[in-house]
Parts: sequence; C-alpha cells; structure tokens
Amino acid sequence: MSLSALPLSYCTNVHPGRNLAEVLAGLRQFTVPMRAVFGHPLAAGLWLAAPVVSELLAKEGRVAEFVRTLADLGLPCHTLNAFPYGDFHSQRVKENVYLPDWSHPARLKYTIDCAKVLAALLAEGVEGSISTVPLGFKGFSHSENFLDDCIGQLLTLARHLKALETETGRLIRLAIEPEPLCVLETTPEALSFFDRLFAVASRTGELDLARKHLGVCYDVCHQAVEFESIADSIGAFERAGVRLNKIHITCALQLDEPGSNPAGREALARYVEERYLHQTTARVRTGGVLRQLDLTTELARNPPEEFRSADCWRIHFHVPVDAERLGPLGTTRTELKQALAAVAKLEYAPHLEVETYTWEVLPGGTTGKSPEALIQGLAREMTATRSLLSDQPV
Repeated sequence: MSLSALPLSYCTNVHPGRNLAEVLAGLRQFTVPMRAVFGHPLAAGLWLAAPVVSELLAKEGRVAEFVRTLADLGLPCHTLNAFPYGDFHSQRVKENVYLPDWSHPARLKYTIDCAKVLAALLAEGVEGSISTVPLGFKGFSHSENFLDDCIGQLLTLARHLKALETETGRLIRLAIEPEPLCVLETTPEALSFFDRLFAVASRTGELDLARKHLGVCYDVCHQAVEFESIADSIGAFERAGVRLNKIHITCALQLDEPGSNPAGREALARYVEERYLHQTTARVRTGGVLRQLDLTTELARNPPEEFRSADCWRIHFHVPVDAERLGPLGTTRTELKQALAAVAKLEYAPHLEVETYTWEVLPGGTTGKSPEALIQGLAREMTATRSLLSDQPV
C-alpha cells in the first residue's frame, strides 16, 4: 500500500493548446520554468486536443520528434487528459466540453489516437492512463440505447488498448471521470454503470479485459461537490473491483451558512464567468442535496429560499489546492486530504495529477498578467501537494 512513485504531474489543460506549436510553447513558457521553482521531478499531464493529436499522427516521424522534444525538456509523461476534445480556452466552453459523448464514433477514434501517442511517450515499464468524459451530459438528449452504445464503444477501445499493449509493450488504462450533472455523476451512478459494463463484458468473455483497461478518474472536487463521503466513495469503488486509474488532485469552492453570510455570497458572485460550467450544489439541513446547472450572479446574490436556508454550498470551480480559504469562502481541501489518505491504502497506486485549469478565470486571475504569476501559482500548488503526499503513512 503506497502512493505512486512516479513524478507528480499537473494537467496542461490550464494552457491553450489548439495546435502542436501552442502545446510546445506552453511547456517551454510555463512547465519547465515552474519545475525549476518547484525544485522536484515533474511530469507533464498532457492535454492533447483532437486537432493536436491529428497533427501528430498526420506525418510519419512527428510523434517520435515530439517524444524527443519532451525528453530534451526533461518532462516525462504517463497520463493524458482526453476529456476536452476541442478548444478548452474558447470564450464559451460550458456544456460543450462533454461533446462528442461516448456514443459517438469521434470520441472513440480520438481516444484510440491519444493512446497511440501516449504509448510512444511512455518510459519502459511505466503504465499509462487517459482520462475522459463521464459518458455524456445529463442536460442533452440521448437515445434509449445510449448506455449500451457507450459500452460497445468502450469495449472496442479496450480491445484496441490490448492490441496496442501487444504491439508496443505499453499498458494503457482509460479513466472515466464522473462529474456533477453528467450521466455518471455520483459514486452509485458510476458503480451501476460499471456493473452493467462488466455484465456485458462477462457475456462476451471479456471481463478481465474490461477490468484491466477501463476504470475511473477520481476527481476529488467533483465528488466533494456531490457532498459524498470521500473515504466511503473510494472504498465503494475498491469493493466493486472498479479500478481508480487516475486521481485528479482538486479542490472546490465552499460557502458556509449562505443565509447569514452576505459577504460570502458577494464574494462568490465574483466567481461567475462565461467560459466554464460551475455546477452548484446545496446541502439542506435534512441532508438532501439541491443542484443548479451553473453559478450565476442571481443565484449568489439573491438565492431561492431553499438555497438560502441550506447549511452549505459547494461549487464546481477548481481553485488552487494550497488554499484553505479564499477570503470569506472556504474550499474542500479537507476532502482532498481524506482522498489522499484513502488512496494511500489501496493495493495499487493510481496516477496523481493536479488539475486546476481555472487560473485565467479566477477573480483577479492571470489573464493580462505576467507568465510569472501563473508559474508561481502552479509551483505553490505542486509544493503544497507534495507536502500532503509526504504526510501519508508509507
């Protein structure tokens, strides 16, 4: 029982990456200088959008050149974020980030292509992981066969990953990432889906294949927003035999006692922004959970009575993981500590990745500021995370 010994990674979806040149520019401008401030080995948790992967695979030798460039930069890579398919830094991303969903052939092709690139990037003896969307978004319409279509494509992916392992010797696992208001949102929903997936795989004689290559990306922010017991949630996945292939080290915003906390609600209104979706939940005093699609100024400043009388709100807004508080607002850093303690008890070691992609849209964020501000902020996160990991018993 121990945490991953691989270099800690942070997800490069915090930087624009609409083409290969932009990806490399971000690594040189931010990642390498941040590693120097961090002062410890660092892995790049690469986000390679579909156009970037297509660019890499379009010309023979380009992937090998990319591998050499990362080696020259001293940046190993063992995990990819294949959740955002397109431009994750456009003016409005919101619910479009969940497209294409896992019933669509484009999602399967993109993920297979990501696996081809990752296999080339992996060092000898190191496993790879790829995080992906939680099948789709609840707010979109889906066919009656949606779940079965997703299962069919996921099992097709597993076969491709098996063939890739045979060809290259590199084992790669998919990590499906539950998220608020998505098809896979809560731990029980995710477990129910994997039960269904494993049942289909069992009928086709592919249960071992499915268990080996298909698992979960556990984003701590997401499950904290659901007001789940983090330790119980991780334990439930373990008991069900669903592997946590990747842990996103993340924190959510928290507003305590909203009805008597106008300063906190006014501070929260400053987090309203137009790029990303910030699903908002409220825990009522009887224990239930209310949900709103997005954080709005109206919700923050003039909430409906059921939200106003709740004892706590949590907002899907990834905030720096070193922050215990942000002015009158709290964070779910306590839940992050609980997650790392639970992960440390597993019989295997999931990949660990800091994923605060929101720096540009934080109030007073890095937009228009010097790159040094972002470099220093990321380094603080990595240093704080390393400290939290060091606190776990060996």
